[in-house]
Amino acid sequence: MRDAVATAPEPPGRTPAQALFRRLFVINALVFAAGTFVLALSPATVSSPVLLTEIPVLLIGLALILAANAFLVRASLAPLTSLTALMRRVDLLHTHDRLPAGNRDLRGVTDTFNQMLDRLEEERSVASAQALAAQEAERGRIARELHDEIGQSLTVALLALKRVRDRAPAELADELGHAQEAIRTSLDEVRQVAHRLRPGVLEDLGLTSALTALATDLSQTGTVEVTRRLAPGLPPLSSEVEL
Repeated sequence: MRDAVATAPEPPGRTPAQALFRRLFVINALVFAAGTFVLALSPATVSSPVLLTEIPVLLIGLALILAANAFLVRASLAPLTSLTALMRRVDLLHTHDRLPAGNRDLRGVTDTFNQMLDRLEEERSVASAQALAAQEAERGRIARELHDEIGQSLTVALLALKRVRDRAPAELADELGHAQEAIRTSLDEVRQVAHRLRPGVLEDLGLTSALTALATDLSQTGTVEVTRRLAPGLPPLSSEVEL
């Protein structure tokens, strides 16, 4: 039998909080060590009790230590300021707004936040596509019902009214003709509504023909002037993008 060799598990990595604590501790230790080293090599001395002439020297040294410490700590915490600003202005409708990596100890925080933004944008895109698909499916169903059911019912009524008009007395011909025209107008309106809900030209003839038809329809309304410029040889697009 071969002897099994047990290996010790690797220690887990530091958490962002532990890494930040270590960084701040090292910064403060280095600052105070440098201050102690400079004080030890300088000709300045401190008496006991402290003399008035020594107080300015102590204050200047303390101010330099605090200034150096504040500068280094602020540089270390700069990514947190950027993170807070990004969290306030982030807008998932405008993508590609990401936080720079920053220093090594806070890179885990910034990377996690950027990954969260990536995940949220991906989920928003998927949700938008699903909502669009559901909406178009519902519009298509309503358009088919308008065209197949109501449209056919109006067509049957129009044909029946025509037969009645052919056999009706002459004094009723005009009234039946007005009724026919009203039904014919209603049938045209139903067809237009169904067409606006789900234009079949997009599925049957493609995006270029659909845009041409849409521009033509808008021009015929007389409310807006449309200039149509469509480049030839457009690349193929997905159905969601074309819609």
